[in-house]
Amino acid sequence: MTTLTELNAQFSMPGHVHCHEDASGLIEVRISNSLGDAIIALQGGHLTHFCPKGQAPLIWLSERAKFAPAKAIRGGVPVCWPWFGPHASDAKLPAHGVARTALWQVRETRALADGQTFVRLGLPETPAARALWSHPVGVELEVTVGSALQLALVTRNTGVEAVVVGEALHTYFAISDIAQVRVDGLDGCEFLDKVDQGNRKTQQGPIHIDSEVDRVYLNTSADCLIEDVVMKRRIRIASQAARSTVVWNPWVEKASKMDDMAPDSYRSMVCVETCNAAENVVTVAPGTTHRMTAIYSLEALV
Repeated sequence: MTTLTELNAQFSMPGHVHCHEDASGLIEVRISNSLGDAIIALQGGHLTHFCPKGQAPLIWLSERAKFAPAKAIRGGVPVCWPWFGPHASDAKLPAHGVARTALWQVRETRALADGQTFVRLGLPETPAARALWSHPVGVELEVTVGSALQLALVTRNTGVEAVVVGEALHTYFAISDIAQVRVDGLDGCEFLDKVDQGNRKTQQGPIHIDSEVDRVYLNTSADCLIEDVVMKRRIRIASQAARSTVVWNPWVEKASKMDDMAPDSYRSMVCVETCNAAENVVTVAPGTTHRMTAIYSLEALV
């Protein structure tokens, strides 16, 4: 395992990147430039913070999030790969895949000419990971931090057989109050309602959340917009090579049972996730690369 000193010697850049050990002993990459700030925990390749300069944070992190080895972090941007939700054929395998609690590596840091900062992480192959996912398929996370945040989940199939992959950037967005927010961009899309036994339904108009919501929207292509009248802002979620969108809020009962979430904190977050899930899983042909991208930006709401 690379030490903190070695990481900083190889990858730190004054005015852009510094590696840091948090109070729990986990290593994180801290990014700060003239346009924005971000933090990525190497455990899970998990972005826990993003804030454009002079703005409130876009990303929500639970005040009770647990930072401990092999524990999933509540909030931020969990990476779900190479499957989303429970494994299709083996319920004993970890939900959401092998990536979100594994230790990732820093592979590249770069200051871009426009003032943004680029960081590339990779998930190393380990005996533990190989026992859960035996295919010769690797994944990297490319993070570009500026006034907007761009995340690219890159899957490379170096084997000789096609591999089916499910994936998600399970992003928690910070909002003022769930009662004052709506999600646009999914009108007319079919979705699987996981709160209602997975029944297939069609979205009509914007999404207003006043109870538990857990939906997989299928064959989505338009930008999603989180409109927050209290914060007077719109979060735009643009994506590429992502055919699904998940919208999730646990609401009162489920949040009260989560020990890494305050009982009322469901009011200050909503997940709008960039995915290839359910019927939209992707087949990665041998020798090819699949890149799923999400771009998060802020707009004033007038």
